[in-house]
Amino acid sequence: MNYWLVKSEPDTYSWSTFVKDKRTFWDGVRNYQARNNIREMKNGDLVLFYHSGDERSVIGTASVVKEPYQDPTTDDAAWLCVDLKAGKALKEPVTLKSIKADPNMQNIGLIKQGRLSVIKLTKTEYESIAN
Repeated sequence: MNYWLVKSEPDTYSWSTFVKDKRTFWDGVRNYQARNNIREMKNGDLVLFYHSGDERSVIGTASVVKEPYQDPTTDDAAWLCVDLKAGKALKEPVTLKSIKADPNMQNIGLIKQGRLSVIKLTKTEYESIAN
């Protein structure tokens, strides 16, 4: 099993919209490293949902329910998406500031590659944030 973090601007696609939709395809990724991360996603992988922009916090969990396929928002076969199913909201959002302050999180991709929209996590990183 793999662990991931996906980012979205709340005014583009919010956690509340995701929960209402229950399931969505994660499209529009146009960064090669993020696309390569999508390529590695498998059914059952666990995902953290992060609000970027002004909020900068992990809001909830999700899981991969359909493995990578061509992003339907483009004709270019190089770009992929996956289907995600909404999980549960975190009891309290976990802010980027608190993640940066945690000495055990200094190597997390969210800090090292802050602009990346799909980030691979370790099991420990996922569990530290999700629990």
